[in-house]
Amino acid sequence: MTALNDISDSPRDHGGGIDAAAQRWGGHRDAWLDLSTGINPCPYPLPALPNGAWTALPDAAAHAALVAAARAFWTVPRELDVLPCPGASSAIARLPTLGAPGRVYIPLPTYNEHAAAFHAAGWEIATDAETSADATVLVHPNNPDGRWWSAESLPRTGWLVLDESFCDVAPERSLVSAVESRPNTLILKSFGKFWGLAGLRLGFVIGAPDQVGRLRDRIGPWAVSGPALAIGTAALRDVGWASATRARLATDAARLDHVMQTAGAAYVGGTSLFRLYDVGDAVAMQERLAAAHIWTRRFPYSDSWLRLGLPGCEADWNRLESALG
Repeated sequence: MTALNDISDSPRDHGGGIDAAAQRWGGHRDAWLDLSTGINPCPYPLPALPNGAWTALPDAAAHAALVAAARAFWTVPRELDVLPCPGASSAIARLPTLGAPGRVYIPLPTYNEHAAAFHAAGWEIATDAETSADATVLVHPNNPDGRWWSAESLPRTGWLVLDESFCDVAPERSLVSAVESRPNTLILKSFGKFWGLAGLRLGFVIGAPDQVGRLRDRIGPWAVSGPALAIGTAALRDVGWASATRARLATDAARLDHVMQTAGAAYVGGTSLFRLYDVGDAVAMQERLAAAHIWTRRFPYSDSWLRLGLPGCEADWNRLESALG
């Protein structure tokens, strides 16, 4: 594994990018199998939308229904506020502006948008553990290696951001309850990952009313669309779907491990929405799969790591196995 670059100089790499991949390796984007993200490939079935969801400004009742559903789903203590927003990324971009710039500790490797946002807001990024940081960002579970943090491991001082974008695969490990007793903490939730509807652009911020209120002012009114309010409410209320989905994801993650290990890869970590493998030569493996129009995720700080999301239908599983064979 290569040394980690200074975070402010590292490329802001992401999953996706099928258009660019198709330009290089050919094929229409619809013919590509995108395994570069950690998005559930079997999304929540879209419900019928109420009249006016597309044509009227989102109303207070629909917003309140979504917040109530989120509170129930994540068992949010009543002392904490819940803010729906147009994707967790919109909150990530604005969070650093809630406090005066200082030093923020962000342990690497992790999702790079946090450091990019803090850096853009004038913060100094610290990537080695230290007690002098004014703020800390922890991704729980971490992307890309799936590391989990415990309530006991959380810093006792300073401002804390907990990114739980992938935590819905294991809700019992959420640290929402820890926020109640720890001031100056905000938790991020992503809707697009677990429910597989990333294009809906829906996320949530949970925390103390004063901090969440300041973020609400920055995001502005009508931030979440009428369709997103309705779909998010229905999905968060459907606990049966969520339970069945967790079981399916766990089964499919184990299947992906078997497929990749059979091809010579070594499991490094991950969640049941994405798996991280040591494949020896990440560039060669990514290009091998890209030649079959299968897109994966590699990282600028590692020569050997490759991250894969889950295939969806059986044809996609067969396609992956054939490309690896």
